[in-house]
Amino acid sequence: MKADRLITECRLATMTEGGAAYGAIEDGAILIQDGRIIWVGPRADLPEHEAAQIDRLDGSWVTPGLVDCHTHLVFGGNRSGEFEQRLNGATYEEIARAGGGIVSSMTATRAASEDELYASAVARLEGLKATGVTTVEVKSGYGLDRDAELKMLRVARRIGREAGVRVRTSYLGLHAVPPEHRAERSAYVDLAIEDILPAAQAEGLVDAVDAYCEPIAFSDAEVSRLFEKARALGLPVKLHADQLSDGGGAALAARYGALSADHIEHSSEAGVRAMGEADVVAVLLPGAYLMLRETTPPPIALLRRHGVEMAVATDCNPGTSPVASMTAALTLACVQFRLTPEEALTGATRHAAKALGLSDEIGTLEVGKAADLAVWDVTRPAELCYWLGKPILNARYVSGVPV
Repeated sequence: MKADRLITECRLATMTEGGAAYGAIEDGAILIQDGRIIWVGPRADLPEHEAAQIDRLDGSWVTPGLVDCHTHLVFGGNRSGEFEQRLNGATYEEIARAGGGIVSSMTATRAASEDELYASAVARLEGLKATGVTTVEVKSGYGLDRDAELKMLRVARRIGREAGVRVRTSYLGLHAVPPEHRAERSAYVDLAIEDILPAAQAEGLVDAVDAYCEPIAFSDAEVSRLFEKARALGLPVKLHADQLSDGGGAALAARYGALSADHIEHSSEAGVRAMGEADVVAVLLPGAYLMLRETTPPPIALLRRHGVEMAVATDCNPGTSPVASMTAALTLACVQFRLTPEEALTGATRHAAKALGLSDEIGTLEVGKAADLAVWDVTRPAELCYWLGKPILNARYVSGVPV
């Protein structure tokens, strides 16, 4: 068996289903050819091979590269001033209704050039990469007009080409109503669905379609129109659902067979049951829960009971989750939501890959999958959820190449 690279003298958390916790192999090896895993298993079972490069990892743990499946990585400016307002008692809704929140980021994003947006996003991305991320989802939604939404998505594609990570893009045109359309809300909904989305799709900028379904954002009927358009264009959907109230978002996501329903702090048991029946992944976003000082956690017991797979992501964004550390998100998911370390790490690998429609490509260490790996200076996988702020990443590989 010929290979470009052999990774050996390591412990593997393959994150495959069944078997040992974390899919662990205590003395493992991986053979990589053309960016893909062609063999993985105990080192004692290595087949005869010729490897052009051998990486000996001195007992380090190797996991699949972490997958941040919900971010708003591309935006202009920041909202540290609103952070101060919230600490002084203002609610997220009050800030949004006063013209802050998403609209504030919209103004800064529209004013920024593509190069400026790229530079600021890549600076934030460094925190994710330093905590093991090899795949990141990037949403639009801070442009809220045709030119700025396409600009954001072009920047996201550029990040995927140049910045050492895989990128999946989500069109989030229904994120907020821009000020110029407040008096004609329906006109903006028409623009977002019938103009901007087709233009983005024609330019090859969209991997999925997202929306924000809340009383302060968009209704079930408006989101349904968007999802029907996405379906007509052959695009999968996902949804910001039930973050601030139970608006039926989980059930709406299930009705359209969404890849994921994200946040879901206020989802009802009926909504969770529908997600389980439709095989919709729940994306948990503990950074936003922390920063908004929420008190109603996602219904973890119901998600377990109804067999809903749980992913974990940073929700990296300028307003409600300025979190640029994937391991911090794992820690918060365990501490705030009571996930086990294995559930949290599964949520940042196998389940996060599924939330992006990439289960066949990434998320586990298996033959045929992309050789996206993270190498850790830890004694057991639970340490990825245990340390808060300690540098524990030794290396990342994307398509079998150290980056």
